[in-house]
Amino acid sequence: MYKRQDLLNRLVDEKLADQQIKKYNLTISNQEIDLTIERMKESRSYTDEDLRAGLAEQGLTIEEYRDNLKKQMLRGKLVNREVKSKIVITRGEIEKYYNEHRDKYAGETKYHLWNISIRFSQMTDESQKQIAFGKMKTVLSQLKQGRTFESFAAEAPDSPESPEGTDLGLYRLDELSRQLRNVVTDMKAGEYSSILETDIGYQIIYVQKILVTDSKSLSDVEAEIEDVLYNEAIDNRYNTWLSELRKRSHIKIIK
Repeated sequence: MYKRQDLLNRLVDEKLADQQIKKYNLTISNQEIDLTIERMKESRSYTDEDLRAGLAEQGLTIEEYRDNLKKQMLRGKLVNREVKSKIVITRGEIEKYYNEHRDKYAGETKYHLWNISIRFSQMTDESQKQIAFGKMKTVLSQLKQGRTFESFAAEAPDSPESPEGTDLGLYRLDELSRQLRNVVTDMKAGEYSSILETDIGYQIIYVQKILVTDSKSLSDVEAEIEDVLYNEAIDNRYNTWLSELRKRSHIKIIK
């Protein structure tokens, strides 16, 4: 029932929009349609054959596609006339958004992580885990004696059961599992963890670098915020406009 109501609402909205298009004598020329199609083809590196083949897969002819495109463009013109042209984003609104979303524009901290691991599965028995843990203790001892983490990564493991070093790359804390996040959050660059038992096996985590990007000032993100507020305003005002249009219109649905 809910889906049927959604479909009815969409059809009613389209009908009301079409009535307004007719009322204001809005038109789209064949040249405008041609230009839109050419731009689309250029952006996707399509040939005429590619376009027609793609449409055929959707069960559409080029004529049906042009007709659908014309309807979309006409409704776009209507939205521009009734909604977009009346939207003004003020400096005060931009500043308010910036102040309410400071965390979004704050400097970002990323950790360049490496690990040394021995992987095991749920089928691995306790004796095999003990052997793996012993090997990881040897690795930890070598690290404490001054061996570099990077040298482990450069060394190919002798077997699947041997420790393997990997450059994991850059991560924000919120991109890590809770277990690793709790470990890494208190670490400094150049430090490594104790032996961790994780869902993939035993690991030793190494923080090679900590990179902190500068925070963004209001002037840095002013245009970005204006776009966000503009798009929000379009959605809100379009829905308000449609609601008011519905109230002014007499709609009869024949079941």
